[in-house]
Amino acid sequence: MKRNQHAGKWVLRLSVSGKRREMGLGAFPEVPIAEARAKALDARAALRAGSDPVAARQKERLRTQRLTLKEAVDGCFKARQAELKGDGTAGRWLSPLSVHILPKIGTVPVEDVDQHVLKRTLEPIWHDKADTARKALTRINLTLKHAAALGLEVDLQATMKARALLGKQRHETKHVPSLPYQEAPKFYQWLCTQPHQSCFVLRFLLLTAARTGEVRFASHDEIVDDVLAIPPERTKTAREHKIPLTDEALRVIKEAHKCEGSNLLFPSAKGKPLSDATMSRFMEREGYEARPHGFRATFRSWAEECTDAPFEVKEACLGHAVDTGVVGAYQRGERLAQRFNLLQLWQEHLLRSG
Repeated sequence: MKRNQHAGKWVLRLSVSGKRREMGLGAFPEVPIAEARAKALDARAALRAGSDPVAARQKERLRTQRLTLKEAVDGCFKARQAELKGDGTAGRWLSPLSVHILPKIGTVPVEDVDQHVLKRTLEPIWHDKADTARKALTRINLTLKHAAALGLEVDLQATMKARALLGKQRHETKHVPSLPYQEAPKFYQWLCTQPHQSCFVLRFLLLTAARTGEVRFASHDEIVDDVLAIPPERTKTAREHKIPLTDEALRVIKEAHKCEGSNLLFPSAKGKPLSDATMSRFMEREGYEARPHGFRATFRSWAEECTDAPFEVKEACLGHAVDTGVVGAYQRGERLAQRFNLLQLWQEHLLRSG
């Protein structure tokens, strides 16, 4: 043991698992030499017993800091940002917690979060906002695992116990209403008679089975060799999604209203992207229960029941990730030709008469 003249503190030199470590014993002269020696004796005794006194003290400091749930959530979020779409800047990962959980128990020490605390917090939304509650519980579980990795004594089964206390959710998942594929040709050909810009977008959505956000923000620069390449930041999978365009899809782009100064495929009158609400309200006014996003289900149902296309091709048309894990390491083709053929058959279905 020695007194560090420059730092003004007592320091104990130890050898832990063959590595030299230094352990501070307190500031000088606030900590007298007798107290420093007593701490040194305790540290050497712990080392002889097989424990690391430096690591033990670090863990104790973490415990005495009383990390709050909000601080633990923030730390967990930062650790997971790299695997979230757009680094999580859209706020979707944090939203269920920041709206429903943290305002109520954000200041509670994370070590005090148990099943009873979670039950009281989630009870008001467990049935009415079932999906949000489920997401919040999942993120809390990840946060508790993050806190455990920090060395804090948390109950890793707290979320499982809370789920048992809350019981089965009564909420039923509602899918976006879709158009039966048998009715799609009549609907498509009716759209062709409508001059509204939203109708051009609806036609394009039907032809390509793309997501609305992928199309509303699509630009002419993203089309190369009659293939629309949606960049990763606009796809749900955070991977580029290429859509081979049929003749009818290219015709829709050509016929759509243009706006000077805008490079968008389907700009509004002011050159801005059309909103989802504009297209949904149009369909609602016309008496349709189906919504634009439901066109994807229309296409998928048709492809399943009316074609013998491989599963991977049908899913790739929707932009779903089908080649993952070991398969993805070897299968790197995009199946563009097969997808084009399937979309060509879909176009023929939409354009057929009778």
